Amino acid sequence: MVYDTLIIGAGLSGLAAGTRLAYYEKKVCVVEKHWTIGGLNSFYRLRKRDHDVGLHAVTNYAVPGTKTGPLSKLLRQLRLRWEDFSLCPQIESSVVFPGHTLRFTNDFAFFEQQVIQEFPAQRDGFAKLVQRVRGHDELHLTNETASARVILGEYLTDRVLIDMLFCPLMFYGSPTASDMDFSQFVIMWKAIFEQGFGRPANGVRLIMKNLVNQYRQSGGELKLRSGVQKILSENGRATGVLLESGEVIEAKNVLSSAGVAETLRMTDAPSEQVATHKPGDISFVETIFSLDCQPAELGHKQTIVFYNDAENFHYEPSIEPCDLRSGIICSPNNFDYGAGAELEEGRIRITALADPKYWMSLPDETYYPAKEQWCSRIVEKAIKHIPDFRSHVVDTDMFTPRTITKFTSHLNGAVYGAPVKVRDGRTHLENLYLCGTDQGFLGIIGSMLSGITIANLHLLK
Repeated sequence: MVYDTLIIGAGLSGLAAGTRLAYYEKKVCVVEKHWTIGGLNSFYRLRKRDHDVGLHAVTNYAVPGTKTGPLSKLLRQLRLRWEDFSLCPQIESSVVFPGHTLRFTNDFAFFEQQVIQEFPAQRDGFAKLVQRVRGHDELHLTNETASARVILGEYLTDRVLIDMLFCPLMFYGSPTASDMDFSQFVIMWKAIFEQGFGRPANGVRLIMKNLVNQYRQSGGELKLRSGVQKILSENGRATGVLLESGEVIEAKNVLSSAGVAETLRMTDAPSEQVATHKPGDISFVETIFSLDCQPAELGHKQTIVFYNDAENFHYEPSIEPCDLRSGIICSPNNFDYGAGAELEEGRIRITALADPKYWMSLPDETYYPAKEQWCSRIVEKAIKHIPDFRSHVVDTDMFTPRTITKFTSHLNGAVYGAPVKVRDGRTHLENLYLCGTDQGFLGIIGSMLSGITIANLHLLK
């Protein structure tokens, strides 16, 4: 069989693109090198406990029935229902710096008041910045690259406020050290500050299950344990893929969610082009703690805390195995699941920037002790911002850049991919396209919209 489109990677963007194409009766096959779906936003079971990977929260939250916005658009494009995501809103999150705290909910007016109270001298500049953000078409595929830090400097004069605005947006979506492309900044601003956080009651499994079911019911084919060794081409066009098993699958078009650098390395692209698209180097470690109680019982009721303890906020590849100056604390229990809801086992997840070279180079005999050491050090820093939960821990897990690379094939464990995005999805081969992280739409909803956008633009003509 020759497929209309072969899609590399069964993550959110690949499956969304496949679902969109299959709905229009295209012959689609998604190949995935691992035994399960999800990519950067997957799930696993360890010691009889279910864990999410990647998902702290779904950004771009909207209440059921909303007619506008990314989530509403996504559901329409994929013919999914609101209950297929079943999102519960956050309770409250915060950005905590020395001497300043900005709290936010899914009500942007509340966040505006927080900024004005903490930084009254920045009131007018912040209002003008909000208007600039709202007037920017962040999803336009031909936007020029521009420094968000430079643009914020046109409106705000307080360095601390600028860093506090960047902190959650960078942690949740920036592949670039110390700055963001302005369109990427606007995507994350609207996703986090204006629309906000939600979470399915039982985690990312619900989204992945309903997405793959919709894909299959629309006629799409999914092949797991089918890693791609090479993208085959002839006369400037992709003709299919060679799997690691030796099987050849032919296709009229190939769509890759593997990342730009990773995709080009699977082709016969000229070496200078491969060198141009360098992989990212921003990566993380994450610790996951299961508790014998709910975090709220210990006095911790916030959904997510973005913290920074240093005088300046540093978002860059860590020169230490883990950067302990800042991080993210998330409790999946602290969403509004509704009165009488039965909550999952208590969980605390703490994320910090990491040095991928360090974690990639360790042999097993030092890798696992290093995980234990840095896990303890991360907790010691985090409990400055939340109650000390260590006596309530019943199970612990931790993943590193090495884990991320193993399960996503992202070079350097770069969660957010390459710094330079390919917004229109085009490559040097006429019919090989990119979707997902390196196309440039960020977050869980953004990732799915990326797959849909590229499918609509190039594959549904």
